[in-house]
Parts: sequence; structure tokens; C-alpha cells
Amino acid sequence: MGVYKEGKNWKVQVYYRDWQGNRKRKQKRGFRTKREAKEWERDFLQQQTQSVEIEFGNFLEIYYKDMEVRLRENTMYTKRYIIDLKIKPYFEHKVLSEITVADIRNWQNELLKQNYSETYLKTINCQELICKGGFLPPNTYDCGSFVVNGTAVIGKESKYLNNG
Repeated sequence: MGVYKEGKNWKVQVYYRDWQGNRKRKQKRGFRTKREAKEWERDFLQQQTQSVEIEFGNFLEIYYKDMEVRLRENTMYTKRYIIDLKIKPYFEHKVLSEITVADIRNWQNELLKQNYSETYLKTINCQELICKGGFLPPNTYDCGSFVVNGTAVIGKESKYLNNG
């Protein structure tokens, strides 16, 4: 594993285990700086770990690869557009395990300030990535509306939900 100088450019060579447990070697060349090469190496290894100790931006790359084979092209295009425009800028550099209910609430509040329609807010919130990602605390989200700690935020209204 490592970053090596190759002429004027840098290359990265890493060993990792694939999903079947086989040891694989990955090589990428043509980085202009050592910093770029190390960053690519870090991101690649982080994507291979498949744990919640991964940055949201790297998680998205895994998510997109997975969903591209499951969804039609236009559906994937729409999903990618919404996530890249409305979700990724807010969470991109956060580690999945460090995303809290407060972070979700702040993100939702930013969306509410934009005066989007209820339908558009629901569309954004219903991205499978957020609703079923499995990395958020239980009972803190719902695809039907923004739900945070028992408070449903639908458009500009707030309703307390009884957790029966």
C-alpha cells in the first residue's frame, strides 16, 4: 500500500478485501500532487470498509453504485439530482455515525426556510438514503413528513405525535 512518485505524477497502490473476502489490488495513476493521491487512497479505503465510520460523501458513491443497477435511468437521475443539490452539501464531510437528530433537524429547518411546497419537501425527505439508510437513530424520521423526536413538521405546521 502506498503512494509513489512516477515520473512527474503520483500513483496509488492499495490492497483490500472485496465483498467475498478475496484480497485484491487496486492501482490508480496520474495524480498531479501527492496530496491528491493520498486523498484518493483514503476515500477508496474508506469506501471498502463498509462501516458507519465513513464520510457521507463516500457513502453516497457506494449508494449510487448500488442503486444504479436497481433503478431505471431517469429515476436514478432524479434521485441523484435531489441528493446532490439538497442533501449532499449539508452532510458531505460528516461521518455517518456522527450525524445526529439535531443535524437532521437543522437540515430540515434550512429546507423549510426556502418556502418549498409540502410535496417537494416530502420528495426530498423521502429519498431512500435518508429514510432507510439505517444510520440514523430509530424513531427520528418518517417518509410521510419530517419527524424529529415525535414532532411532525409538514410544510410550516408542527404537530406532536403520540408515541403509543
